[in-house]
Amino acid sequence: PLRPPARMAEPRRRHWLILGSFLALVVLPSLLWAGYLWLRAEDQYVSTVGFSVRKEQSTPAIDLLGGLAPLASAGGSASDTDILYEYIRSQDMVERIDARLDLRARYARAWPHDFVFAFDPEGHVEELTDYWQRQVKVLYDSGTQLITLKVSAFTAQDAQEIAAAVFQESSDKINALSTIAQDDATRLAKAELDKARAELTETRQAMTAFRMRSQIVDPEADLAGQMGVLSGLQAQLAEALVAHDLLLDNAQPTDHRVTQSQQKIDALRRLIEAERAKFGAEGQGPAGESYAQLMAEYEKLAVDREFAEGAYRSARIAHETALAEAQRQARYLAAHIEPKVAQSATEPNRPWLWAMITGMLLAGWSILVLVYYSVRDRR
Repeated sequence: PLRPPARMAEPRRRHWLILGSFLALVVLPSLLWAGYLWLRAEDQYVSTVGFSVRKEQSTPAIDLLGGLAPLASAGGSASDTDILYEYIRSQDMVERIDARLDLRARYARAWPHDFVFAFDPEGHVEELTDYWQRQVKVLYDSGTQLITLKVSAFTAQDAQEIAAAVFQESSDKINALSTIAQDDATRLAKAELDKARAELTETRQAMTAFRMRSQIVDPEADLAGQMGVLSGLQAQLAEALVAHDLLLDNAQPTDHRVTQSQQKIDALRRLIEAERAKFGAEGQGPAGESYAQLMAEYEKLAVDREFAEGAYRSARIAHETALAEAQRQARYLAAHIEPKVAQSATEPNRPWLWAMITGMLLAGWSILVLVYYSVRDRR
């Protein structure tokens, strides 16, 4: 026997509840959102500016340190771009642009008519920063190191002026970073140069004080003169000894000529001993020093001065090289897209925003329905 046909399906209470929830949670909010987008949301204009951090790469005519001059890192440009990316999104940038262009007034033009996309003029600077990050989109390509800004505003002129102000503030920041980098690159070399100059001045002053105290301009020349006197006396003594021996062969020891010759020899010997005593005996210098002590002190001062002069020359070369390298590392901001005045409004993108919110509502409603049936089936 044939089974009787199934009865017509009839909607139950839960079906009407699901339909009502769909209308309340999806259709009604979607219609309200569409009405707001097309009736209350104000048009916004976008101005685009693109730029990158450039660095001078000129090669110096003379490498003073034989290829060891480069002091800066080759990755400085990338680091500057990363810093600039964060700086544009920061509260510091917002405060600077607000002080220059009065951002609150420009972004509050549509308030309170457009309370979703306009800024509340009573908001704090933190809220203005959050709003700024919505209105100024920073696109950063880490591969090419290019930054592109898309600035949105309620008038085309406002968007262009804000974009130009951001570029100018970014350029000022890069110039400040470049100045700091140059100062850092030359600070150590400048400190070493000052230290070497001070040491050279100190050694030269010590040499001058030695000359004034010893009353000897050049101890080496003075010593050479003393050695010449000693050599002359020794030569005279040798001649006197030869003449005395010859005289003894022809005269009696009691002859007055022999006596005078012996007296001359004794006098020369005393003079030679006195000259020799100057090189080792105390009490010969202006302050009681011997020539040996004076020469030891002079040689120490001369070595110190020679070392200080060499250190000063090296420090000066390093400082000049650091200055040249710092000039080569100068960075600046180059714009490859100039901010222009927009001809038509492109934001908000109403169809996309409506579809996105509707899709989110539909997804949320579907999840709720699935949860309901899951709980129902477990009972």
